[in-house]
Formats: sequence, structure tokens, C-alpha cells
Amino acid sequence: MKTLKTRSLLHLEVVLQNVMRVLKFGGTSVGSVENIKAVLDIVQNTPGKKIVVLSAMSGTTNTLQEIADYLLKYNLEAAQEMFAKLLTKYLNVANELCGENETVQNTIRSLFDEYKPILRSKLNVANEKRLMSLGEIVTTNMIAHYCHLNGIKMQLLSALDFMRIDVNGEPNNHEISEKLALNLATYPNHDTFITQGFICRNAKGDIDNLDRGGSDYSASIIGAMVDAEDIQIWTDIDGMHNNDPRFVKNTFPVKQLSYDEAAELAYFGAKILHPSSVLPARLKGIPVYLKNTMKPEAYGTLISSKTEPFTVKSIAAKKGITAINIKSGRMLMAYGFVRSVFEVFERYKTPVDLITTSEVAISVTIDNEKNLENIVSDLRGLGVVKTTSNQSIISIVGDRIGENKGMAINIFKALESVSINMISFGGSQHNVSILVDEDDRIACLNALNNTLFQ
Repeated sequence: MKTLKTRSLLHLEVVLQNVMRVLKFGGTSVGSVENIKAVLDIVQNTPGKKIVVLSAMSGTTNTLQEIADYLLKYNLEAAQEMFAKLLTKYLNVANELCGENETVQNTIRSLFDEYKPILRSKLNVANEKRLMSLGEIVTTNMIAHYCHLNGIKMQLLSALDFMRIDVNGEPNNHEISEKLALNLATYPNHDTFITQGFICRNAKGDIDNLDRGGSDYSASIIGAMVDAEDIQIWTDIDGMHNNDPRFVKNTFPVKQLSYDEAAELAYFGAKILHPSSVLPARLKGIPVYLKNTMKPEAYGTLISSKTEPFTVKSIAAKKGITAINIKSGRMLMAYGFVRSVFEVFERYKTPVDLITTSEVAISVTIDNEKNLENIVSDLRGLGVVKTTSNQSIISIVGDRIGENKGMAINIFKALESVSINMISFGGSQHNVSILVDEDDRIACLNALNNTLFQ
């Protein structure tokens, strides 16, 4: 019995040692010296092997985007001035974090120096992508230096050595898996690794990124590649709330969501999670936890294949929506018309959010007006086109909520004083979406909250 018990314990110890977790911390979580130290406490208290994915310090990406905007306007002086202020910000944080350590200061200055040539001419697309990578690279290097100075054993891995996207901007999973495995194998005696979120290389080998909020996506991709035990997304709020706490009082964190519910909420406006980030975890069946860096003891939200059926979990809102209505007698009793409509959106690479149809009309919504003029011009060849801007999508998300008798009447009763411009239901078992004027968005969130959750 003793021998069997000892073997079981040894086996358990080996299993625990081989558990890999991925922890992602957002910009606010690493936005101050106090928060950085709190992050490292969380990392050290998390068992198993870990890959820690970090965003840039809060405000950095916005500042870099402003610098890029100045460069696009050929206002080099303003861009260089803002760049210098960003350097000073990082040097001050590094001084507070690491003391006036010359090595750390020189590292930060050297990293900024590598980007200075970008500031000397009008910006092109490749240099803009490269400029946007600076925040993650400097933040991770600064924190890695702090760990080294304080005896915290962590190995910095450059995401540019393994994160790859293909010609369509999608993750090149085969290459990521292969290169990440090689990077990890280089350090067999390390249990904790730090790397950057958001940044990657494209099919040409140039520095690129996974779009805004892409650090969540980075964490999920990495988690899937290493078959992680779990993926933890740490932010400044304790989980996905049942409504937007910025505009609605007395919201609460949702304890459990399915992958589908979380994806719907992220896509339709829940800011805590990047819309793409659930998919890699879902494909591998890896649970995702949404946790609060400031309150690590809080349960947060667990995203997995399980959920409570037939219940509304949360309400989300997505603003900046434009509705497009195409009306044509040619649509009546015809086939091929709908295909012709959507070929226009495909031509201009513009995704559609909501769709409703009648015998003679199609209404759709988009959240990107970049190619609106061209889209409308092409659609006029098919019928009469009307556009309406300054709209918001309100999404009520839950598991099979359409099967919950009385749910529809509760939703519409809550919105009885609001003009509803479009309704979309049935395309998903997890979502009822309603289009309203932007001016009614906050009133709708509160009315639905009072009816569905109070």
C-alpha cells in the first residue's frame, strides 16, 4: 500500500509540474508600479508552468496611435515630441520599479532608439504596424529586468520569434506551434515565461499585430498551442458583468458562460474580452477565466462548454452602427438576389452584423463606414438604397433564450417606450439583437436590466 501511495503521489507531482497555464494581463493591470507588483504576486502564487502574456502599459497604444496620426499628416515635430514624452513616462516608471538602475534605463532608451527612424518621414503601413509594437516590447523588457533584479525566475520570450499570421491575417497555427515549442525547449529549467500580446510577424516576416485588444487573442492562441490547463484573462473588473457597469447601476459578474455566449457578448460590445479570443480555446476545450487583478480572490467568470440553460446571462451594446436597407421589386419570387447583395459587401471586405429580410427588401448593419460610399453606389444597381447612421445594437445573450416562454414579451415590454429599427433573432440560439438609435442606447440597457434581472 505504501508503495502504491508513493507512486501515486510521485505521479501527481509530475502531472502538476507539467501543467501549463497561460495568464494574460491587460494594460491597466501593468499600468503602475503597484499593479505590476500585484501581477507578479499573482503569477508566483499560480501553480504549474506558466506563460505570462502582457499588454503595453495603459495609454501606450493610444499614444502610439496619436504619433502615427501625426506622422500620416507629416507633422514630424509633434510626433517626435509625443514620442519623447512616452520615453520619459517609461523611464520614470522604470526608476520607481527598479530604482535608478543604469542597465534598465539603457535598455529602455535603446529600444526607443530603434524606432526613432520611423519618426523622420511620412508613415507607411509597414512602419505604422512596427510602431504599434513598441509598447508591448518595452513593457515586457522592463518587467523582465525587475524580475531578474529581485530574484524572480522568469524567462522573456519575444512573441516576434513565434507568433505568425498568414496572408489573410489569420494565425498560422502550424508555424506558431513549431516555433513556440522550440523557444520553450531552449529553457528546460524555467517554469515561468513572459511574452508580448498583440504583436506578431506577418507572412512577409514584417512586424504586424492582431488588431486592437489582440492580447486576449494572443493568450488564447498560445494556450491552444501548448494545450494549456486553462487560460486566465486578468483585467480591472471581476469577470463579465450582466450589463455595462459604466452606464447601469448594480450590475454583477456572471459566474459561468459557454464559449458561444462569451463570443456573442464580446462581438456585440462587451469590452472585457476581444471578439476573436474565445475561438482557439473553444477548439481545444480549454476553460477561460476572466479575473480581476485588483481583487484576485474574486471568482470572476468561467467560460467553458457548460452553462445554465434557458437563461439570459448578459446584455451588451455596440455603437457606431450604420443600417443599410435595399428595396427592390426584383427580389419578389426571385433567386440570386440576396447573393448579389452580399457580393457587394464581400467586394469591399465589409462584415455584416445583423440581417433581416422581407419579400421585397433586405436590411443589414455594418460597423465600419470606410467603404460605405462605394457599397451604396454598387447596391443602387440592385434597388433603392437607404442608409441610417448613429445606430446601436443591443444584444440580449443567453443559452437557448428563445425557448424560454415569455422571454420575448419581457424584452419588448422593457423597450415599449423606444423606437425599434430592426430585430434579429433565430440566427443564433444565444442572442436576440435589436437596433435602436444611438441616443436610446443607455436607456435601453437600463430598461432591459430592470426587467430581466431585477
